[in-house]
Amino acid sequence: MRTSQDRFADAITALAGTMGFVYVHAVWFVVWIALNLGLFGRSAVFDPYPFGLLTTIVSLEAIFLSTFVMVSQNRQAARENVRADLDFETNLRAEIWAVHTGKALGLNPEEIERHVQETIQQTRRAMDLGTEVQPVDPETL
Repeated sequence: MRTSQDRFADAITALAGTMGFVYVHAVWFVVWIALNLGLFGRSAVFDPYPFGLLTTIVSLEAIFLSTFVMVSQNRQAARENVRADLDFETNLRAEIWAVHTGKALGLNPEEIERHVQETIQQTRRAMDLGTEVQPVDPETL
């Protein structure tokens, strides 16, 4: 479902999100500045201080990288929405099957729901207090 533009944006974002990318830029900046401070001779200087060309290049790179990151984030958000929809459908399906199974077994749905609510409240309290959440004991069901 990805277009070639999407694949390109994902590849650029994946590359820019690595330490190798940072190291390459650090070396590039050091070499650029050393060259243009005249450390390799005055004839090698092509962008004298305050390095206007370097500033322009870095600014353009930042603009394009931020655009690629936003494209990738938008695609990631779309994937997360699809996953959330599938999770909802799965949970709803499981809930309906559980209700029908409970009815077939002759269980009281109100009593089961009360027990579920109590268990959820206990779990939330434990999480809020930072204590260990105890597993549900099947014998108490």
